[in-house]
Amino acid sequence: MMYEPSQIKKKNQPIRFKQLLSTRVNPASSTLAFSTTTSPLLLPHFAVLFESPSPTFLFPILPPLPPSFSLAIIVFAVAKKPNNTDELSATDFSMASAISERVELAKLCSSRDWSKAIRVLDSLLVQSCAIQDICNRAFCYSQLELHKHVIKDCDRALQLDPTLLQAYILKGRAFSSLGRKDDALLVWEQGYEHALHQSADLKQLLELEELLKFAKQDRSAGCEIHVVESRLSMYASESRPHSKSDETSKHQNKLSDISNLCSGSRNVLGIHSKSGDNFEIHKGISDEVGRSLKLVPESGCHTNEKSSETSKNPSKASDKSELCSELRDAPEICCKSGNNFDTDNGLSDKAEGNQKPAILVNDNHDILDLPNHVSESCSGVSNASELSSRLSMIPGNLGDTSEILSKSSNKVNMHNEVTDETKGNKKLCVTRISKTKSISVDFRLSRGIAQVNEGKYATAISIFDQILKEDPTYPEALIGRGTARAFKRELGSAIADFSKAIESNPSAGEAWKRRGQARAALGQSADAINDLTKALEFEPNSADILHERGIVSYKFKDFDAAVEDLSACVKLDMENMSAYTYLGLALSSIGEYKKAEEAHLKAIQLDRNFLEAWAHLIQFYQDLANSTKALDCINQVLQIDSRFAKAYHLRGLLLYGMGEHRKAIKDLSIGLSIENANIESLYLRASCYHAIGEYGEAVKDYDATLDLELDSMEKFVLQCLAFYQKEIALYTASKINSEFCWFDIDGDIDPLFKEYWCKRLHPKNVCEKVYRQPPLRDSLKRGKLRKQDLATTKQKIALFAAADSIGQKIQYDCYGFLSNRRQHRMAGLAIIEIAQKVAKAWRSLQNEWKHSNKSTSKYGKRVRRRINIPSQNRGGAGCSTSSSSETTTSYSVLEDRSSGRSTMSWKDVYSMAVKWRQISEPCDPVVWVNKLSEEFNSGFGSHTPMILGQAKVVRYFQNYERTFDVAKTIMKDKLFVHSKSDNIIDLPEDKIQAIIDAKNCSDLYNVVGEDFWLATWCSSTAFEEKQLEGTRITLVKMVEGGFDFAIRTPCMPSRWDDFDAEMTMAWEAVCNAYCGETYGSTDFDVLENVRDAILRMTYYWYNFMPLSRGSAVVGFTVLLGLLHAANMEFTGKIPKGLQVDWEAILNFDPNSFAESVKRWLYPSLKITTSLKDYPDVASTLATTGSVVAALSSSDD
Repeated sequence: MMYEPSQIKKKNQPIRFKQLLSTRVNPASSTLAFSTTTSPLLLPHFAVLFESPSPTFLFPILPPLPPSFSLAIIVFAVAKKPNNTDELSATDFSMASAISERVELAKLCSSRDWSKAIRVLDSLLVQSCAIQDICNRAFCYSQLELHKHVIKDCDRALQLDPTLLQAYILKGRAFSSLGRKDDALLVWEQGYEHALHQSADLKQLLELEELLKFAKQDRSAGCEIHVVESRLSMYASESRPHSKSDETSKHQNKLSDISNLCSGSRNVLGIHSKSGDNFEIHKGISDEVGRSLKLVPESGCHTNEKSSETSKNPSKASDKSELCSELRDAPEICCKSGNNFDTDNGLSDKAEGNQKPAILVNDNHDILDLPNHVSESCSGVSNASELSSRLSMIPGNLGDTSEILSKSSNKVNMHNEVTDETKGNKKLCVTRISKTKSISVDFRLSRGIAQVNEGKYATAISIFDQILKEDPTYPEALIGRGTARAFKRELGSAIADFSKAIESNPSAGEAWKRRGQARAALGQSADAINDLTKALEFEPNSADILHERGIVSYKFKDFDAAVEDLSACVKLDMENMSAYTYLGLALSSIGEYKKAEEAHLKAIQLDRNFLEAWAHLIQFYQDLANSTKALDCINQVLQIDSRFAKAYHLRGLLLYGMGEHRKAIKDLSIGLSIENANIESLYLRASCYHAIGEYGEAVKDYDATLDLELDSMEKFVLQCLAFYQKEIALYTASKINSEFCWFDIDGDIDPLFKEYWCKRLHPKNVCEKVYRQPPLRDSLKRGKLRKQDLATTKQKIALFAAADSIGQKIQYDCYGFLSNRRQHRMAGLAIIEIAQKVAKAWRSLQNEWKHSNKSTSKYGKRVRRRINIPSQNRGGAGCSTSSSSETTTSYSVLEDRSSGRSTMSWKDVYSMAVKWRQISEPCDPVVWVNKLSEEFNSGFGSHTPMILGQAKVVRYFQNYERTFDVAKTIMKDKLFVHSKSDNIIDLPEDKIQAIIDAKNCSDLYNVVGEDFWLATWCSSTAFEEKQLEGTRITLVKMVEGGFDFAIRTPCMPSRWDDFDAEMTMAWEAVCNAYCGETYGSTDFDVLENVRDAILRMTYYWYNFMPLSRGSAVVGFTVLLGLLHAANMEFTGKIPKGLQVDWEAILNFDPNSFAESVKRWLYPSLKITTSLKDYPDVASTLATTGSVVAALSSSDD
C-alpha cells in the first residue's frame, strides 16, 4: 500500500504503526512511500526513536548510493504509545515529512547540488534548529565558496556549542580562503584548545593539528594553505561532528557531516576576485533619509568544470580521494580589480582583505544580502571617476536634514549624501547548481552577475533573461535581474522579480529582505518592514536583517523600533559600526542623549576612519549646542581626510550658528572648492555674505543656488528661500546708506511677499503680483559696506564692549541653544538703545508730571496723535504695490500739542528690538503677524512642537511634562476641547479619571478619540474678570505613527485687539510706576513696583506672541532694556534648563509668572547708573550700513 505525503493532511487522522514500520523511500522521485521491505545493509543509516508520545528522528545522511536502490526505515519503539499503540495521529506523524527532506538532502549532496541542498537545510532549520544542520549548511556554503555565510553559520553553531570542532575547522577554512590567514589560525587554535580540555572527536582533533601545523608553517615559510587542505582531505572525508552532550543528541535532528561526501571539493563553481577600495550607489532624491542601494563584495569563488562530470556519475563519489583529486585539479576563472574590501559581519572589520557577500545596501550600510544559496562572482573597477560615470541614482523618501552620510575611507564603506565623489567597488554574486546543465547555467549566471558588478546592467539583464527563458522560476536569476533593474532605477520591475523569486522559493529569507530594501527605496515603509520581518522569521538571530530593518525604521521615523532592532543587532554583531552610528541617531531622536553619544563613540572606537560616524557625532553635538566637542570632532575628521567636504560644511554651519559668519565663509568656500554644486553650502554661504553686508557676493551665491538642478524637495525649499532672501538682500543694500530708522521690512515689504517667505512657498505668485527689487545701484556694484561704516572709533569700541557684556545675559542654558556672539551683540545694542530712548521718554513724562503738579494745564485735556513717517522705499523690489503716498509708522509717537513733548507706545518699544533681530539674522523671516494681511485675518499662528511622531524635539522637550500636566488640568476644569475644525467636543464626567490617569500622548488622545486642541488662558489686568486666550496646546495623531504635541499661538484680529489693549495698559503701568516720586531712584526697594510692572508686561508679550518668530529673544531683550532704563542691570544668568517664555506660557496669570521669575532674576539685579556713560547708539551707529558693520565685527 502506497501513501503520498500530501495524503496525510487532516489533523488526528490515524496512521498505523505497522504502516510506519514499513516505510521506504524512492530516491528517484523523492516520494515517501510505505513498504514491508527492509535491507540489513541500511539499518545503521535510518532510525526513528519514540521517547514519550512524540517521535524524534535521528537521520544521518548516507554516503552516495546508486539511484535505483530502495531504502528501508527501521523503527524502534523506545517508549510505548499510551492507550492505542497501534495508531499514530497525523500530528505525531508531522516529523515524517522531515524524512522525505533528509532523503532528498542525501540525494542532492550526492549529486553535488549544493544550492538545493541549502534550501532543504533552510527548511529543516525552520522546523528545528539543530546544530548539525547548521554545520552541514556551512559546509554546503563552503562548496559554493560563500565564505561569509560559512562564517555566519559557524558562529551560530558555536553559540549553541562552543566545543564543536567541525565549526572551528570550517570557519578557519573560510577565513583562509578569504586570505585572512591570521584569523584562520586564531580560530583553529581556539578549537584545538577546546578539544584538549574535554572529550572530542579524535579524527577532527588530528585534522585540527594538521591545519595548525601547516598554517604556522605557511606563516613562516609562505606556503599556501590550500596545499594543507589537500593533504588533509583524508581527515575531512571521515570527520564527524562533536556533540556537546547526550541531551543535545536526543533533541536534535543530527545530520552526518556533509564533508564526509566530498570534503575535498573546495571549488565547485564561482568566480574569484579581489575588489578595490569601495563602491556605492545612492539615490538622487533625498540627501538624508532616502533609500539608495549598493553592492558590496565578499570573496571570490573558483569554477570547477570537472564537477559536472562527477555529478553525472554519482557512484564515483564513493571514492573520496578520487573525487577530491578531480576537484583540486579543476581550472579556475579569476577576475581582478582593486585591493581593499568592505565588511559588515562584525568578525574583524579592520582585518586586511576583509570581504563580504554581495549585498544591496541603502544609504550607508542599509543592507540587503543576496540569497543564502548564492555564490561569489566578481568584477570591479578601481577608478573612482569611471565608477561615478556609471552611477545610478535610486529615488527615495525625504527625511530629517540632520542626517549625514559621508564618503568612505579605505576600509569602511560610507555614503556621502552631498557629494558625487564616491569611491569603491561594487559586487554581486549568485550561483546555483541546477538539475541539468548545472555548470553551463551557473556560468551564465555568474557572467550576468559580473556584468552587474561592472555597471553593465542592460547586458546583465539580457543574460538573466536567457536563463529565465529556460527556467522562468529560477530564484537566483530573478534576484540577479531584480538587482540589475534596481540599479537602473527600475524599482517596480525589481520588486516584481524579487516577488517571483519569493513565489518560487518562499523560504528564501534573503529574497524577502531584498524586496524589503527595494520597497524602502520607494518609500513603501510598511511593506518594507513587513518583508524584513518575514526575513527574520527564517533567520531570527540575523544581525544583518536586524540592522537593515533598524535602519529602515529609523528612516521612516519609527525610532523606538529602530532602537530595538539596532540594539539587538549590536549584541549579535558587536563590531557593526553602521549599526552603532544609526543606533546613536535613533537614541538621540527619542531623547536618550547619553546613550546616543556612547553609541556614536563606539562606532568611532571600532574604526577611527569611519567618517560617517564622525559626521553623525558632530551633528549630535551641534544639536545639543555643545560647540566645543563639535569643533574638536571636526578637527579630528580633517586630520583623517582633509578633503572631506562634509566636514567643512558642518563647521561652516556650526560657525554660522555661533555668529562667526566670516569664519564660516572660509570653511564653506573650501567645501565648495571640493564640491562646487553643493546647494546647502552655496545657500549657507550666501546667507553669511548677506548678514555681513557683502551683498554682491550674496546675490551671486543666491543666483547660483537658484540655477542648480533640482533633485529633491528639500533642495527646492532652499531655492525658494534663496529667491526671497535675495530680494531682502537687495532691499537692505538699498537702505545701506540711509538712517537705520528707515530700515523697515514690516512697512516697506509687501504682505504677500512676507507671507510666502514665512511659509516657504513657491514664489511664482509673488513674482506676478509684487514688484521685484532693482539690481544693486552703480555705487553699490561691489555690494560692500562703506569704509566709514567699517571704521572703528573710541565710541564704537566702548559701545561694543558694553553691548557684548550685557547681551550675553539673554543666553538660554538649554539643549539646542548655541551661544551666538553676533546675537549677543545684537541684544546688547538693542538693550542699550531701548534703555536710552525709554529713559528719554520717561524724562519727558517726568517733566510733564512735575508741571502738572505745579499748576493746572491751561490747555486742558491733552490731544494725542500718531505721527506717520512716509516709507522711504523708492519702489524697490519686494515693496508694497500700494500707493507710494501710503505711510508707515517708524516710531509711533504720542505728542502733546501744548508742549511738544512725546512718549512711546508699547509697540514702539518692542519694534526697536524687532528691527535689531531682523538685521542681525536677515535670513530669519521675523515680521509682525498683523502685517500679513490675509493670513493674519485667517488666524496665522506659530507652531512649537515638543514631540513630533516619536521624536523628542531637542530644544523644547524639556517643557513636555509640564505642558502635558497643564493640558490635563484644563481638560478637567473645562470638560471640553476643540476639534481640528474648531467644533466643541464635550468630555463627560466619567472620563475625568481617564484624564487623571493619562501618562502619555496616546492615553490622552484615547480619551478624546480624535485630534484636538485646548487653550490656556491669561487673567486680564486691564479688564476685571476677563480671560484672554493664551496658547493653544494641540495633540494630533500622525500618519506615520506617534503624535504631534505642540503649542500653537493664533493671531486672529479679535485676539490681537485684546492683547493690544492689555499691552497698552501694561506699558502705561510701567511708565506710571517709574515716573513721579520713584523717578531716578537708586533704591532697590523703591523700584519694586517698577520691576513687577515690567514683568507683568513681559508676561502678556510672551502669551501674545505677535511675531512670526523671535518673540522669545525680543521679549527678554525688552525686559532687560526697561530694567536698564530704571537703573537696574541684570548681572546673572538665566538658570540652566529654564526658558523664560515657557514660564509665561504655562502660567495662567501674570502674578504666578512674576513669582517664578523673581526667585532668580531679582537677586541678580544691581543698581547702576552706567547708562549715561554709554555712547548714544542711534548717533554712533546712525546708518543701516554702520549697524551691519557693528554686528559683523563681533567675530573679528
